[in-house]
Parts: sequence; structure tokens; C-alpha cells
Amino acid sequence: MNKSQMSNYIDDIKNSLTCLSDNVWDYAETAFEEYKSVEIFKNLLESHGFSIQDKVADIDTAFVASYGTGKPVIGILAEYDALSGMSQKANSVTQEPAESKTKNGHGCGHNLLGAGSLGAALAVKEYLEKNNKPGTIKLFGCPGEEGGSGKAFMARDNVFDGLDVAFCWHPMSLNGVLDLSFLANYQILYKFKGVSAHAAASPHLGRSALDAVELMNVGVNFLREHVIQEARVHYAITNTGGFSPNVVQAQAEVLYLIRAPKTFQVEEIYQRINKIAQGAALMTETELEIDFVKACANVVPNKCLGRVLYDNFAVQNFPKYSDEELAFADAILKTCRRKVETDLSMILGGNKKDVAEYSKKLAGKSLCDVLLPFYDDESVEFILPGSSDVGDVSWLVPTAQISAASYSLCTAEHSWQLVSQAKSSIGHKGFILASKVIAGACIDVLENPEIAEKAKAELKRRLEDRPYKSAIPQNVKPRAISKL
Repeated sequence: MNKSQMSNYIDDIKNSLTCLSDNVWDYAETAFEEYKSVEIFKNLLESHGFSIQDKVADIDTAFVASYGTGKPVIGILAEYDALSGMSQKANSVTQEPAESKTKNGHGCGHNLLGAGSLGAALAVKEYLEKNNKPGTIKLFGCPGEEGGSGKAFMARDNVFDGLDVAFCWHPMSLNGVLDLSFLANYQILYKFKGVSAHAAASPHLGRSALDAVELMNVGVNFLREHVIQEARVHYAITNTGGFSPNVVQAQAEVLYLIRAPKTFQVEEIYQRINKIAQGAALMTETELEIDFVKACANVVPNKCLGRVLYDNFAVQNFPKYSDEELAFADAILKTCRRKVETDLSMILGGNKKDVAEYSKKLAGKSLCDVLLPFYDDESVEFILPGSSDVGDVSWLVPTAQISAASYSLCTAEHSWQLVSQAKSSIGHKGFILASKVIAGACIDVLENPEIAEKAKAELKRRLEDRPYKSAIPQNVKPRAISKL
């Protein structure tokens, strides 16, 4: 079996992969509660001869599926979690909830992500079997990327030990190698406990937990001026203490997400925010509990593996779209507020020349039909203003990832437009393309093991002998959104 035959094999199994992707879209299960989704992954993998290691890192919806023996050992990362409160009807150009019981939706396209990674793993297994080659392929079922950092918990518990390289991808509106760093982050729940009282008859006897939350938020907003520009601090008040304004709120909670380019910078900001929370508790005479929820490291790019992915991307036949698909994408594009230059700047690191060139190439189009350039210069590092738990994997093993066009240009992540397109034929074509690129890169590593050694040397050089240390305390366990 060669790469061309491997590509044909992916086309042969695309109906099974599409069915899986659409079922995961329908289930729309959120972090660490992807029970139905994970079962269909494991069932399909077992039917193709993979052995399954279940509930890894003590997470019910995490698994490792393996095939083959010996080295190199190649990992592919799969995701399948949805976002809460993002129910949306599929293939619709207007915002309207889906006709289902769930209020969740795949606003980041993880149903496509998981199917694409699965397709690549099945193709590599077929390649190993047909060619009687040494080597091992592992598909990692990684739950809870959205707000849960499932991979970070898996990394803390040594699930990725023994890998030589790892590949992954993400649905986006553009085709390219995601040769970028991402922001590290911590997610922390601040819980205040006060004393309830009648707000009119005896307010002096009450101690308002909601006051503490509000004072904390004001303090953090003042802090924003005094942290590095690349840092981001977000919060959501998750418990306001009830609906009765005539009762002093005895309990209130606020969930914070703290981001910065490096983990040590997140840690510094976290300690400062803790002091603000403690000050708010002192001012209101309330009790404070600081509940560490999760963390993820910054992504360490790998030029060596990125080049392998790019070379495989460059030889692909890009999808052909029907008039109906183009009309759908055109209609979606008209509802989007972003500009293509914004998306290009994020992926191309603000390279003004290439942003201008590719903006012209995509002018008047609603779907990306070009491959963005890859930069070999290791001294240049771009930072995407988002976070991914792929970061923790990338500290342990050389890791590279791509984006494949799976929805219209200018579609924002975590939007109803993305949910609508994540069950479309456009999305299906995107994950098939990603499957072929990743499978091709895996075959290159199998045929040329020196690629893995070069990638490892690059990772060591980038880390400068700084060992990976999980930012998640050992006593912290993964929690579903409903358990916060």
C-alpha cells in the first residue's frame, strides 16, 4: 500500500467516519461527559483491530487505542466534546436552536476533529498491516478540551509516555500548518461564603458574598493595566447567591480564566489575583475558598514535523464544492462579522506581505481553496491568542498540527454559524482532507524514523532542558461543567 492507495482507503471509509461525526454532533456532550460519543469511537476502533486502554488517567471518557508493534510510536490526538448553551440547527443560515433535548452544540467542530483523527489512525493501521511494517499507531481519545484541559490531566498522569511524535488538527476556515504557540492558562473558581440576613430589617448582620465577588472583579479590572499586554483575564459569575434582592447573599462564586504566553507568567498573575480575592474577603468579612479547576501549558511548535505535514498538505487534491455548498457558504459568510484578513493574520503571525497576498487570493470567495505558506525559520515564533491543551502534549513529545477548511471564511469559533456548518457536507470534506494529510505524515515518519529523531532534537533545543511540570496540583481531578 502506498500513499495514493491510503488516500483511496480513507475515501472508502468516509461514510462510516461521516456517520460517526454526525452522531457526535447530535450527542453534543460537554467536557468529561462524552459517554455516548466515546463509545462509538471505541466500537469502530475495535472493529478495525485496535486494542483499547479504557478510562486512562482515571477519566471515564478518555482512552488510548493502539495497533502495531515496535517503533516508531506515533500518536494522533482526537477530541469530541461540545460547548454548553450552543444548540443550533444544522445547515441553517439563521440562528435557531436544534430540535433536540440538549442545549449544547459543537461550536468548535470537535465532532469533525475526532472523525478526522480517527480516519487517519485507521488508514495508518491499514498501511502497517498491508505492508507488514514495524511501528505502532495510537489514537488518543482526549475529552474535555473545552474548559477541562483533558490532555493536561492525561499528560500529568503520564498517558503520553513512550510516544516518538504526535499529530493533531483542528477544523478552521483556512488550510495550513498551525505552526504557532498558544497561550497557557489556569482556570480557577473563587468561592465566597458570607452570612445571610434580611436586607432591610437587619442588613448590618449580613456579610455579602456577592459584594465580595463584585469587589474582586473591580480589583482584577484595575490589575489589567499592570500585567503584560499578551495576558488575558476572563471571568464569569457562576453563582450570584440567589434571586431575592431582600436577602443578603450568603454565597457567591466567580470563575476565572487566566492566560499568558508562558505558564510561569500565568502563575504570577494568578498569585496577584489571589491577593485581590483575599482583599475582597477581608473588606466584606467573608470566607474565601480558592478552587483550582484546571490548567494547560503553552504549545511548543515543531518545525521539523510542521514541514512534514506541509509537504503532505501540498500534494492533496482540495475538495470540490457543489453549487449548493457554495451557496450555503455564501449565505453563512454574509452573517459573519470577521474579516478574512483577521483570520489570516492569526495564522500567518501578522506577516503583512503574505496576509495581503492571500487576502487577494481569497477575495470574493466564501471557502478556502489555497494552502497557506509554511515558514522554516525556527527563530520566528507566532502566538495565537487562544489556548489548547495540546500544549501539555507538546512539552513531552514533538507535536505538530494543521488546520483544514471545514466551514466558510470568517466564521468565528464558538459561534452558531460554526455549529450549523459542523454537520454539513463542507465540514465532512474538511475532515477527510485532514485525515489524508495526517496519515501521509505518519507514513513519512514510519518510512523515515530519522524524522522523529530530528523532531526530538528540536524539542530539546526549544525547551532548553526545562523539564515539563504539570501546573495542575496532583489532588485536582477533572470535573464536568455541571460539577463546577
